[in-house]
Amino acid sequence: MQPSDARMLRGAAIPTALVGVGAVLIGLLTAGTKGLFGAALAAVVVIAFFSLSALVVTWAGRISAQTMMLAALASYVVKILVVMVLVTLIDEVSIWNTTVFGWTVIGLALTWIAAEFRVTLQKGRPYIDEPEGALDRSP
Repeated sequence: MQPSDARMLRGAAIPTALVGVGAVLIGLLTAGTKGLFGAALAAVVVIAFFSLSALVVTWAGRISAQTMMLAALASYVVKILVVMVLVTLIDEVSIWNTTVFGWTVIGLALTWIAAEFRVTLQKGRPYIDEPEGALDRSP
């Protein structure tokens, strides 16, 4: 794993985990033990899914840019389908609060995306190698 990839993973996973702890406490306060279990399950699912996706994209990036893009799109589709199946399966389970689970998944996914965006902006302007006159379209 490249240092920039590790920085991105840490920069997104740590804030998401901290917000996840807060979500677990809010789930406990609002819905009791079932809310705690729902928020905890959501935190595990979001952090695991996004971390695994980041690792797959990093691995694919070593092969080629096209493979990396394909891996990113495929991991996104797989995440959506697995979460959809998971929500369908746990709908009838009464050990946790599915409403707390759903809101926690949304909140933590947005937190992860915002944290990745923040890490990307902290890097500064990326270096782009443009040959002289490449953008000059004057006749």
